[in-house]
Amino acid sequence: MKRVRIGNGCGFWGDNLDAPVRLARAGHLDYLTLEYLAELTMSILAQIKAKDANAGFATDFIDVLGRLAPTLKEQPKLKVVTNAGGMNAKACGALAKQVLAKAGVERRVAVVSGDDLLSRLDELFAAGHALSHLDTGAPLASIRDKVVSANVYLGAKPIADTLALGAEVVITGRVADASLTVGPAVHEFGWRFDDLDRLAAGTVAGHLIECGAQATGGLWINADDSTRLAEVGYPIAEMSADGTFTITKPTNTGGAVNVETVSEQLLYEVGDPARYYTPDVTADFTTVKLAQAGPDVVSVTGSRANGITDTYKVSVAYRDGFMSAGTLVIAGPRAAEKARRSGAIILEKLKQAGFIYQDARIEALGAGDCVPGVVTATHDPPEVVLRVAVRDPRKAAVERFTKEFAPLVTSGFPGTTGYTTGRPPVREVFAYWPALLRKDAVTPAVEVL
Repeated sequence: MKRVRIGNGCGFWGDNLDAPVRLARAGHLDYLTLEYLAELTMSILAQIKAKDANAGFATDFIDVLGRLAPTLKEQPKLKVVTNAGGMNAKACGALAKQVLAKAGVERRVAVVSGDDLLSRLDELFAAGHALSHLDTGAPLASIRDKVVSANVYLGAKPIADTLALGAEVVITGRVADASLTVGPAVHEFGWRFDDLDRLAAGTVAGHLIECGAQATGGLWINADDSTRLAEVGYPIAEMSADGTFTITKPTNTGGAVNVETVSEQLLYEVGDPARYYTPDVTADFTTVKLAQAGPDVVSVTGSRANGITDTYKVSVAYRDGFMSAGTLVIAGPRAAEKARRSGAIILEKLKQAGFIYQDARIEALGAGDCVPGVVTATHDPPEVVLRVAVRDPRKAAVERFTKEFAPLVTSGFPGTTGYTTGRPPVREVFAYWPALLRKDAVTPAVEVL
């Protein structure tokens, strides 16, 4: 039976730069996927593109691609699929071609676009697409002037289409994370897009490897020194045409692939396990069966579909004021109590100066405030980190907040220290607006460069 090995060497923009190179070199892969995008990432890339029309993509990919060149020469059948294109897949693709050509690597580069809705918003409103907030029901038009980015999560079909055209490096904008795996599986096995159970299997595989080392021991509840996380191997899904697959990692790497590590990733970022929505299929995770098939090999069977939607998810980012967060170290007896009182002093002084903030938070990190109500300090910690954060529409008010930390070093409680990095920065807040859009309102585009 034909089997296809798909390994994911990147779980987000900022992940380990060496991981894709090591995985490609040692993974015996057919496909290397690289997942760079999150909701906040898209708004950052939109801001970057607004300043430079040739930017707006995950620049780490270009560095990684250059370092992959020797392996791509040695493995001429290895293909790369990534959503590094972000807000500007075509510019990313053009630069990728230059990098490969300079390294003497022959690969056909293709880009997938059509996910960016920002320039189409008024057209969509006029056609009756309200893009209402999934939680509040408010129409997107109510904050139209604040919108920074708006992208649909495309699915696997345009990726499979580019591969059918002979593409060997596929660069997309916003696609669903799991679709980076489903696309190659559809192409290699000839799956139809109405074969929902197989699409569900590909979705489960893609979801398990999309976050990189989270499936191979990263954040594993039983990880210890023997897990060798400094040498962690990144995940590989070895798939068969019937939709069954195994999860593994390259040999002689750190980490762990077992039923626990795979189960933890299976349930990561899942609302209803029976209805995991993607553009390709609604997958039912409750039917999935995991079994240890060997050292660092877990078999995955039983994947089933639970229907399909006629809508795409839309991720919108919009400007929502300004925020800042500052820290101080508070040491000595009653450290947590003194920290919380110090935070209250900061806000009280600001109130006296005429500033009351839309949102404010005081945390004593080290005393259970990082996960309030989950972890409770069982003793008086010898030191904590005081963190105070505010958010407000008025930038000047937030700038004034940043000037109230340093005075506590001499006018606060004994044991106040750690103010060594200057005043905290003021950052613009990008809020998240989730919505749905009928699939017939979007036309994905593919292009071999």
